[in-house]
Parts: sequence; C-alpha cells; structure tokens
Amino acid sequence: MNNQARILLFKMNNDRQRSIEGLCRSLSIKTIYIKQASYLQNMGYLAGISGFSKNSTIYSGSDFDKEMLVFSGMDSDLTDRFLAAFRQAGLPPVDLKAVITPTNIFWTPIKLYEELMKEHKSIIS
Repeated sequence: MNNQARILLFKMNNDRQRSIEGLCRSLSIKTIYIKQASYLQNMGYLAGISGFSKNSTIYSGSDFDKEMLVFSGMDSDLTDRFLAAFRQAGLPPVDLKAVITPTNIFWTPIKLYEELMKEHKSIIS
C-alpha cells in the first residue's frame, strides 16, 4: 500500500463517503474525512504531510455548499484509475477536485474551496 496516497473528503454525506472509501480501499488509497471544525488548518497538515503542524484554531463558520475531493501523494496513473473506478461505479460527479500542489499545500480548505469555486463558476458560465 502506498502510505502517501490519500484523498481528503469534504462535505460528504455518510453514504457517499462510504462509497468513496470502498473505491479507495480497492486501490490502496487512504481516505481522510475532514470535519468542518478543521477548515482553518493548512492542507499539508490535513493530508498528513510531514513538516506541517496543527494550529489551535477551530473553525465555527458555515460549511461548504458543495463537496470537495483533494488528492495527495498520488501519481497521475493512480488518480486516473480512481477517477475511472468512480465513473464506473456510477457515482455522481464531484465538481470540486484538486491535487495538493507546492502552492495550495499552505492554504486552508476555505481558501482552496474559494479558488475551486471561482474556477467552477468560470467553466459553467
């Protein structure tokens, strides 16, 4: 199992989360469900990347309106296999998807969500 391959799940209902966790298990990808209270942590910490530490701030604002998936430690082949399995399972698509990058690794989920929403809105308009 690739200990670095992770998918962070945001704003998923229980059934959806279980379906995605099942797909991930079959591909040896770890899933991490991110609770709303953790939305002020940086993405590096949430993804379990060494060198990032937890801050003590707890988020108490509104939850996201849309689901979000964030891929960490996955090469393009594994990402493609996950996305193919996701489609093959007939799961409704997740509009907001990202890969941890050298830039967004320092962002909070709130900042990443805002950036993905801007991109999503520009694509659908």
